[in-house]
Amino acid sequence: MSDQNPYEKLGVSEDASFDEIQDARNRLLEQHGGDSKGREFIEAAYDAILMERLRMRQEGKIKVPERIRFPEMRVPSPQKESPAPLEQSPAWLQRMLDQPSLKDVLLPGAWYLGLSAISIFIPSVGDQVLQLGLVAGVGVGIYFLNRKENKFGRAVLFTLVGLIIGLIAGGLIADLIPQQLELIKITTNQFSTVLTFILMWLISSFLR
Repeated sequence: MSDQNPYEKLGVSEDASFDEIQDARNRLLEQHGGDSKGREFIEAAYDAILMERLRMRQEGKIKVPERIRFPEMRVPSPQKESPAPLEQSPAWLQRMLDQPSLKDVLLPGAWYLGLSAISIFIPSVGDQVLQLGLVAGVGVGIYFLNRKENKFGRAVLFTLVGLIIGLIAGGLIADLIPQQLELIKITTNQFSTVLTFILMWLISSFLR
């Protein structure tokens, strides 16, 4: 192929327009993919055509569009900047959410797992023991939240909100599944307490 002229190398006629030449070049580059020698061969042919066309322009034989430059002066077109990703959540929520380490998840999880086990598996657990367990759960939640940002008031608020929501949601759900609770032999109060512990664990681990 070394005896071919640059037009034949690109597969275009000598009277082809600049758009046709560029299309042929781009098409051949895509076909060669990672073949560096082939791409070099195509670029050399393209540059040779540009040089010839620019020479003809200087001689007044053709008019070359302004976007055509000498090969060594060609500036790669800037890549389009990808649009900034849309925020998936509002800023106020992002400020509240935390990205905890494994330790920050497991430590409060171990506490709440222990409290849940006491609430369910220890025989003759009465409401008084459940209440003491909830008090301990509140203390655990406040401790782990407060140590992140050292904001005691915020830690108390979040933990108490979790306590209230957990107890209300636990009571509502328990009323919907009384038969299932009987099968696993736990009371409505036990179910609500365990659900509250789960919610407080999520708050103490993933909020700040």
